[in-house]
Amino acid sequence: MVMDNFPEFDPENEEMEVEVIEHPQPTTDRSAARRIALQILYELDSTKHPIGQVLDAHVQSRPILTSKIIRYARNLVFGVDEHRILLDELIQKYAPERPLMDLAIIDRNILRLALYEIFARPHLSFNIIIHEAVTLASLFGSESSPRFINGVLGTIAEDMDQLRERYSHLANSEQSDPDEVD
Repeated sequence: MVMDNFPEFDPENEEMEVEVIEHPQPTTDRSAARRIALQILYELDSTKHPIGQVLDAHVQSRPILTSKIIRYARNLVFGVDEHRILLDELIQKYAPERPLMDLAIIDRNILRLALYEIFARPHLSFNIIIHEAVTLASLFGSESSPRFINGVLGTIAEDMDQLRERYSHLANSEQSDPDEVD
């Protein structure tokens, strides 16, 4: 057995140290919805579980969520899922040095989420969406994630007018909701 290479390791006598990282609470309902959507997208991308099953599990595990937060998170998840191919093509175009499948799962999904929201919700400030994406990268990504996310979205910002026109159909496909999260 390979354990001979590690004579000081005795699994019976080892104590496991667990570090719980507390994240600051989101300041807005949209921020809360984005966090939940990102966690769902991460699970979908890494496990290939059915989307409905993952959504339900996340909603049931958070009984304090408002219906507005749940609705906005669901819209984000279904929107990203529906337009994943298009979003992935954009990511690959604006981050050509990093093949999509080589990106960390969390980074890939932060970019998908931000891009979907940029095009599906053109009335939202692009700067706020970038800030939120960088915040998600700081909370859930690696040390280099915030800089990478900011760089890709910053490069996209240079072509924003042209891109928003080209992908305006995403905004048209997004259903407006009179109870939309503020």
